[in-house]
Amino acid sequence: MSEAIKYQLKSKDFLQLADFSTGEIHYLLEVAQQLKAEQKQGIPHPYLTGKVLGMIFEKSSTRTRVSFEVGMLQLGGHAIFLSSKDIQLGRGESIADTAKVLSRYIDGIMIRAYSHESVEELAAHATVPVINGLTDLQHPAQVLADLLTILEHKGKLAGLKLCYIGDGNNNVAHSLIEGAVKVGMDINIASPPGYLPNGIITEKAIAAGKLSGATVTITNDPIRAIKNADVVVTDVWTSMGQEEEAAKRLKVFTPYQVNEELCQQANADFIFLHCLPAHRGEEVTTGIIDGPHSVVFDEAENRLHAQKAILKLLLAE
Repeated sequence: MSEAIKYQLKSKDFLQLADFSTGEIHYLLEVAQQLKAEQKQGIPHPYLTGKVLGMIFEKSSTRTRVSFEVGMLQLGGHAIFLSSKDIQLGRGESIADTAKVLSRYIDGIMIRAYSHESVEELAAHATVPVINGLTDLQHPAQVLADLLTILEHKGKLAGLKLCYIGDGNNNVAHSLIEGAVKVGMDINIASPPGYLPNGIITEKAIAAGKLSGATVTITNDPIRAIKNADVVVTDVWTSMGQEEEAAKRLKVFTPYQVNEELCQQANADFIFLHCLPAHRGEEVTTGIIDGPHSVVFDEAENRLHAQKAILKLLLAE
């Protein structure tokens, strides 16, 4: 690791990108790039030898579980899978007591939960770093990986235009709004009426954008949103916990499908992102997600490298 990499984040936790400065986000990305390069070159980087990460899962996962567990292993540490069904948290123990007990055993906690408030409460009572692996409101680890992917493929972040089409009241959309403005990237969100992003998150992002020179545009018109976009992003129309709304959502969101015709409005060299899992034929056509503009598997890999940067900077002494 470069001698320059000695900076510490001001926050002990990683809960949402709005908590971090532009410089801190760029620093996280720099560390992620260096750790990725070291791995590709076969250079060991056991910065977390002897450290243990507890991973609490209220929601099932592929990428989050595997990337955090493998990341800890590659950094020389260890990860413990803690299903909410198997620990006392799932049997009525308070979040505060769980946080205090786990803090006596382990060096950090990653939690993938339904309620963002639960993650904030866990962090408030834990004396070790808490990492948000996903909540219904935010998905900051995913978006840090998205920013890393965009940087790799575009060579920059500031001045680009990112377009998100689909459910704006979505954890990925919220974290994209926060992350984009921090790095000077314009962001357009196109969503149906009734599915717009959280108003408080949007207002704060607009204010942050005034400092970075980035704009936030919320619209119901996907054609307007995607016009001249450098990056196009979507997510599933029905997330975990919304299964009863699936039929309604399918009808509402059909005009917001990311397809070949719509993407003709984007820049010719646009890249397509999706956090996965994807429903081909619903939010995106096969021709787009499996086509030449798609970088979704680079994006999925970068979950590992971005999260290793988070782990190193929060857990290393």
